[in-house]
Amino acid sequence: MSYTLIVRGARVLDPLAPEPRPAVRDIAIGGDRIAAVEPPGKIDPPPAARVVDARNMLAIPGLVSAHYHSHDTLLKGCFAPMPLEAWLLHAVPPNYPQRSREEIRARVLIGALEALKSGITTLQDMASVHPFDPGEVDAILQAYDDAGIRCVFALQVGDVPGSRLLPFLEGLLPPAPRSSARELIARIDGERQRHAGRHPRISWGLGPPTPEVCSEEYLGLVADLSKREKLPVFCHVYESKANAAIARRHYGADGGSLVRHLARVGLLNERFTLAHGVWLQRAEMEQVAAAGAHVALNPLSNLKTRSGVAPVRAYLEAGVKVALGTDNSSCSDAQNMFQAMKLFALLSGDAGEKAFAAATLGSAQAIGLGAELGRIAAGRKADIALLSLRDPAFAPLNDAVRQLVYTEPGRSVRHVIVDGRLLIDNGRVTMLDEDALYADVERLMPALTRDLEAIRKRNAPLMPYVEEANRRTRALDVGIDRYKIMEC
Repeated sequence: MSYTLIVRGARVLDPLAPEPRPAVRDIAIGGDRIAAVEPPGKIDPPPAARVVDARNMLAIPGLVSAHYHSHDTLLKGCFAPMPLEAWLLHAVPPNYPQRSREEIRARVLIGALEALKSGITTLQDMASVHPFDPGEVDAILQAYDDAGIRCVFALQVGDVPGSRLLPFLEGLLPPAPRSSARELIARIDGERQRHAGRHPRISWGLGPPTPEVCSEEYLGLVADLSKREKLPVFCHVYESKANAAIARRHYGADGGSLVRHLARVGLLNERFTLAHGVWLQRAEMEQVAAAGAHVALNPLSNLKTRSGVAPVRAYLEAGVKVALGTDNSSCSDAQNMFQAMKLFALLSGDAGEKAFAAATLGSAQAIGLGAELGRIAAGRKADIALLSLRDPAFAPLNDAVRQLVYTEPGRSVRHVIVDGRLLIDNGRVTMLDEDALYADVERLMPALTRDLEAIRKRNAPLMPYVEEANRRTRALDVGIDRYKIMEC
């Protein structure tokens, strides 16, 4: 094989067989795939191959964020901790006027840049495009192509938008227009087909936002399309206690269970990923495990939005396939899997191995790319992050996984390879003009800031009702309590 890139002398960390001091290996890359992983001196690079000196570096599979939204990356730092339902009224695209193409491109690029600089090589983007505009989809996907990052893209669309935010808020908010389920499915699949074959690192999934804002007909159509085209499906499930309360009240035919409802409409299977999953009961976890479905945990945003703590240890004990996500930039405020891994490990009582596996192979499986990503092995896609071991986080190197999860904040990422291409080279992005991007963001922010302030003023009269609804919801008995951290 003709090698195009050689990574020389790195310690290679495998999420399936982690070692305290991983063996030193050379990694040969041919095109977009790993061709060989061998002891030093076994691989002779051809003259045209680029050689990366990775001595004193740790090679890990590119991190995979199994749950992310590109649409609010410019709102990081804008919100103090607040309940999820209050945050939704301020942050998500339907609250805002339609954005310019420049802003859409900038927000995708800045999110991709932040991800790459912290070792994330793949994002699962549940993107809200509101109002729907094919040109905006074009702008998003072109920005991902230009950044070079890998993405599993899903349009986040439901046919009953805005309904049932909180069980005690119904009737207080103005009703949103309802869309035809079949029309929406046709529109989504039309976009998928329109972009087929145009983006080598982008694949498609389906993104019903949450069962509460999707009719049974729509979810059934999503299930049919997923089965027919082998598409992964991503959906927010039981993110907050309000979701559990609504399920008990509105899904009586399914025993008050969103999981049973999803199973009945044909969605609960190996292609389905529940995002968040904070308020599942034990029987529901066992049903998820038996179905082969995945759960993408987002501990950072769950804490900031006061949604509770997902039962990480219980998921692992039940045999659920677990992944990790970084969620919205305005409610986790960081596209940083090191933070997510540390919280996962602390909440589960794990030494770090399961957190690292969830952030790599587990997340790759959840987004439908488990056979391609998640390990540094011959035949897999060449998505690799190289971290300097000449950093206080790894000095001395006592246990690579534990220090990666508990000590490293993302500071030591030096090189990032996606599809066999160096996208971060000694800390600098290679595919973008970083300074120009920062200038674009600064130029675009005044308009976004003005719109945000108008939204704050518009929402101010609603906040007492939202706060009261949250207070009453917290007092409800839904059979479990996910506010008690040490029991999760």
